[in-house]
Amino acid sequence: MFKVLVSDPISDLGIQKLVDAEDVTVDKKPGLSEDELVAIIGDYDALLVRSQTRVTARIMDAGKSLKVVGRAGVGVDNIDLEAATQRGIIVINAPDGNTITTCEHTFAMMMAVARHIPQAYLKTVGGEWDRKSFLGVELRGKILGVLGMGRIGSEVAKRAKAFGMEIWGYDPFLTEERAEKLGIRMSSVDDIVRNADFMTVHTPLTPETRHMISRPQFEVMKKGMRIVNCARGGIIDELALVEAADQGIVAGAAFDVFEVEPPAADHPFLNHPKIIVTPHLGASTVEAQENVAIDVSEQVLNILRDKPFLNAVNMPPIPANVLNKLQPYFGLGEKLGSFVSQLIEGAVEEISVSYAGELAEVDTQPLTRYIVRGVLSHHLGAEQVNVVNSLHLAKGRHVNIVVSNSHAARDFTNSITVVLRSKTATRLVTGTMLTGYGPRIVQIDRFTVDVAPQGNLILVSHNDKPGIIGSVGTLLGDNGVNIAAMQVGRELEGGAAIMVLTVDKGASKELIAKLVELPDLNKAKEINLY
Repeated sequence: MFKVLVSDPISDLGIQKLVDAEDVTVDKKPGLSEDELVAIIGDYDALLVRSQTRVTARIMDAGKSLKVVGRAGVGVDNIDLEAATQRGIIVINAPDGNTITTCEHTFAMMMAVARHIPQAYLKTVGGEWDRKSFLGVELRGKILGVLGMGRIGSEVAKRAKAFGMEIWGYDPFLTEERAEKLGIRMSSVDDIVRNADFMTVHTPLTPETRHMISRPQFEVMKKGMRIVNCARGGIIDELALVEAADQGIVAGAAFDVFEVEPPAADHPFLNHPKIIVTPHLGASTVEAQENVAIDVSEQVLNILRDKPFLNAVNMPPIPANVLNKLQPYFGLGEKLGSFVSQLIEGAVEEISVSYAGELAEVDTQPLTRYIVRGVLSHHLGAEQVNVVNSLHLAKGRHVNIVVSNSHAARDFTNSITVVLRSKTATRLVTGTMLTGYGPRIVQIDRFTVDVAPQGNLILVSHNDKPGIIGSVGTLLGDNGVNIAAMQVGRELEGGAAIMVLTVDKGASKELIAKLVELPDLNKAKEINLY
């Protein structure tokens, strides 16, 4: 008989499957302190929490029989994942439970901003019958730009079509085939900004997406745009949005999220006539709270019964002999995935991983998970992608993963080659571990290099001519960017070549654009590996 402890308030309906299971007993004891949990957790096989209980290493040390910790929600900040992994305890969450409720809240906000509903309500209950000030717009016939075509963005697109809207979608993993299946137009961020009547964002907050809509976008935006953000604060530059609204570029905005929550009392959104706000209510429905509990309960039951399960957010146990061989390569694999992900243009359709040398002799799936995590996390965010769910997330985005092995590793004891393919491009990177030097990138596309995969890098494609290196160094120096290391790769003298610069600080987009303008320089790309 398995014993499950529920230490936070969770609805009875949410845990009904556990209660009904003949091989499970459930105890509900919310509000326990850490000491109280430590005293009793040794009797339990599973622990279910929401956000109140902090599941510490001390609690897990005391949980001698603990197999799984389930979080009825998405975030797992209250659970010590490293401690759980070290002790072989699986941590699961419920990433899909709030999809519909967030989608519907997005639509509620879109309708409200289109028809000035909150503003009209305040005047009406205040005794003013004012019909002239609140001329709205219809959704029918308007272009809706959806930035982020994951679970929530796709559901928004489906409902918007029912309203007669034309959907333009952007996502780094959106392919033409999937766009056609969804009945939407595959677009770039720039196309959406310039042409959409409404825009809604459904991306994670990453360095790539922070302020992805800011002053440069507002400056070229179609006048009269209406913007909705029910995803994450910080994706849209709040101060730049206020300026755009004041200038008449943005006709209205609806925000459920803020860069800092709760917002300060003097936040400009709170008293702006064109902006409506809600206090992060995207997942706040009865159904959503029940759904996340139901999802977690089902997976807990599968884990206890040793059946296949989903949504684990930490690394499952790996045999010691395999771990000893793979562990030195985990960091390298993730960096290789991130590196090549920042090079590829177009939606990634295939991730091909080739292992050579001694690595081919062991089960490399744990290492593949790290590589795929590196590829996906650049766009989806490190907090959204982990080494357990990375393969599942790739499959959900229709990304094919191909793994091959070769016992012969050219010039190295072991090597890892990662190839990304999109509709328009193929990019390759190879890495290895060098004794005394650690992880190294030894090949980029067809060029041989020797680069430490860390920090701020600038990859430059150029023609191999005298003076190129000097002009690049001078331009960076004039702009306060110091070069810490440089590697040049070429095939033939005077032919195509690349240089990889390790710099002490990140280069601005404007500086990268200036690099491309130099004679005989073809492309420049900043790559961040942290």
